[in-house]
Amino acid sequence: MLMLAVVMGCGMAHAQIVTTPYSKMGYGLLSDNASGIQRSMGGVGYAMRGGRIVNVMNPASYAHVDSLTFLWDVGVDLTNLWSEENGNKGYNFGGGLDYLTGHFKVAKRVGASFGLIPYSSVGYSYGGDIAGGSDSRSGSGGFNQLYVGVGYEPVKNLSVGVNLAYLFGTTSNTTLVQTSSTSYFNRIMKIRDWNTQIGLQYSLPLRQGNDMLTVGAVYQPKKSFHGDAWGTSYDSQDNKVDTVDFTSMGGNYEQPTSIGVGVSYNVNRRLTIEADYTLQKWSDAKYHPISGFESQNMRFDDRWKVAAGLQYTPNKRGSYVGSMMFRAGVFYNHDYLNFGGNNVRDYGASLGLGLPAPGSKTTVNLGFEWRHRQTTPVHLITENYFNITLGINFNELWFWKSRIR
Repeated sequence: MLMLAVVMGCGMAHAQIVTTPYSKMGYGLLSDNASGIQRSMGGVGYAMRGGRIVNVMNPASYAHVDSLTFLWDVGVDLTNLWSEENGNKGYNFGGGLDYLTGHFKVAKRVGASFGLIPYSSVGYSYGGDIAGGSDSRSGSGGFNQLYVGVGYEPVKNLSVGVNLAYLFGTTSNTTLVQTSSTSYFNRIMKIRDWNTQIGLQYSLPLRQGNDMLTVGAVYQPKKSFHGDAWGTSYDSQDNKVDTVDFTSMGGNYEQPTSIGVGVSYNVNRRLTIEADYTLQKWSDAKYHPISGFESQNMRFDDRWKVAAGLQYTPNKRGSYVGSMMFRAGVFYNHDYLNFGGNNVRDYGASLGLGLPAPGSKTTVNLGFEWRHRQTTPVHLITENYFNITLGINFNELWFWKSRIR
């Protein structure tokens, strides 16, 4: 079962499709490791813990899975995009597999998780007329993380954890120019590397244990990527393919130091409110542009994000409607991409429902998200997204021992 899930996940690793020219530069659009539940709450999760959620955002949370259960969480994403540039409007649709994760108890105070999650995504297609012909530009691919993680609670209410991931994937950015001849340009980046993340959570019971205040933090160290990057070009008049600026990524391409902190407050196990802050020092990370293929006007800025969200369950042991989970959230993201002095920024709001499956502990999570993206101070391309996220959280009793009578 585990091997089948991993193979299926790897085979669908690039099924998710983004549709934005902003994914053309750098490593594409970055992911925050948020599940469908967390995206419905604005993308929070550093201080989130519980026995029925797989929280990859903070591996310290793994220590708190229920002892008798095995959790599977699978999410898919559907996206509608409306864009506008200089009065020209566009429409795109995309979607696919978002993530595949599992979570189980290893021993007392020790939990583990594994799965396949996105690191970044590239996807766009556009074109137009030029003097004497036309050009078209497209991009595809992305980077994914096949991870395993463990969380441990050394003392009551304090947990620590670590994720170890194999980072892999390829991105391709293509320009096709057709005039009296045909010219083809392609920028390719391939990563094969390891990645780590450590986390910490501490909970403080309040009001005689009816409420819980939790703080969480994660840290990801700066490191060089390992892999290769290069460009290829072709001209029909020469009828040959040339490789341009083949570069080993080690020492030339880097991931920055990243930190995240969050605080959550749970009221009587019914209402949970959380706020998170993320900082990634991309301005300190090396990035080697492929000569002749990438704009010299592109640079990296520090990425920071603030998010807040809530979840409310009226009565877990009451009627079906009472046991449903209602979610909402908002976020603002100052992204890492900068085009000619214009930083990419996006903000949005989300709503979601957790629908318990009758007769089991499995939950169907449905989320709706609106997102607005543009550059500032000059608005180069304005984009509006409507995302639908469907996640299924399978909760199975794998470790129950039946009595012999």
